[in-house]
Amino acid sequence: MPAKSKAQQKAAGAALSAKRGETSKSELKGASKQMVESMSEKQLEEFASTKRKGKPQHVSK
Repeated sequence: MPAKSKAQQKAAGAALSAKRGETSKSELKGASKQMVESMSEKQLEEFASTKRKGKPQHVSK
């Protein structure tokens, strides 16, 4: 499932970094904090690898 916005893609990248132990979980904020707990590493990889070109900065719910 690809990210729908640049913000989702960035949050997934931060959460993936924390899940892999490259950054500390205490540094996470907002959506990335929830993502690291609720998503698998594979799901985070899919979100983080989404191309950013043509994506809006944010998507309204």
